Amino acid sequence: MSSSRLTWFKSSYSDSQGGACVEVALNWHKSAYSDFEDASCIEVATCPHTVHVRDSKLGATSPTFTVPSTAWSAFLAHAKS
Repeated sequence: MSSSRLTWFKSSYSDSQGGACVEVALNWHKSAYSDFEDASCIEVATCPHTVHVRDSKLGATSPTFTVPSTAWSAFLAHAKS
């Protein structure tokens, strides 16, 4: 997988007035099996305990879903078999 761009977002503990908070970044990666002309694939951003998944065609506007890293590892093991 090759590196893409970082997506920054504020902590859910931030207040609506923009008080002191932490921003977190996800580093999205596109599948190595995706060709450069066809963006029909998924992108993932991995964290220690979760994996975030989105549709690469929609980029930053894509809805995302999150799975535990153990479930993602099981999925990849099954897909390889």
